[in-house]
Amino acid sequence: MDHYYNGIIDTHAHYLEHAFEEDRDQVLELQRENGIIRIIENAVDLPSCASAIALAERFDHVSAAVGIHPEDVVGLPEDWLDQIARFAGHPGVVAIGEIGLDNYWDTPRDLQNDVFTRLLELAADLGMPVEIHDREAHDEVMEAVRRYKPSGCLHRFSGSVEMAKEAVASGLVLGIGGALTYKKSVDEKAVVQELPLDCFILETDCPYLSPTGYRGKRCTSDMISIVVDEIASLKGETPEKIIEVTSDTAKRVFRLP
Repeated sequence: MDHYYNGIIDTHAHYLEHAFEEDRDQVLELQRENGIIRIIENAVDLPSCASAIALAERFDHVSAAVGIHPEDVVGLPEDWLDQIARFAGHPGVVAIGEIGLDNYWDTPRDLQNDVFTRLLELAADLGMPVEIHDREAHDEVMEAVRRYKPSGCLHRFSGSVEMAKEAVASGLVLGIGGALTYKKSVDEKAVVQELPLDCFILETDCPYLSPTGYRGKRCTSDMISIVVDEIASLKGETPEKIIEVTSDTAKRVFRLP
């Protein structure tokens, strides 16, 4: 990285992944030094819910989201929803996530839908925002959004301008990360150009989706600086303005300090 910006919030990260096994603590400390003021670690299953909370307890710039990823819905214990509800009561937890639907992998669709629905209902009962995973499942996800009207975000937004406008009108914001910098991300660039800046929050999905210039390398939160530059170019704004607005939005949506 040739530059960093202060004040960035990474609203969607996976530092519990194996890619950080050797140097997780050092990398998380470095993110703070490189201008990242908050990271939301998203769980994907019950064990990672507990681990995400433990991470939030150890690092004061880390918060947790707890949930079941659509790829991890098979083999859940009978009390899985009660466990998520208990995890959600921890003061370090700011959202129900990562939850959603994924039509890319061959995970049972009916089971995905059942888990997603029950987690949306839980979030509504608890008054908590959600982090929604949507991979090749735009229609089904938006059907659920219309029905349950969750607050929170559509993580790694990859839909059309029309879908973006509907999602925002329903009360969601859109997670934008490294994929925005790819040449093929024409639709995502159009969404950023078309919608107001306060519709977006910044994220990485690290260690995945490294921005252009770092493809094939492990992604870290400070690489959001490259995404900030891309958004600034698309919006005709300064990087400082991009960070100010997206961080304010993230604080509002996830009730961050």
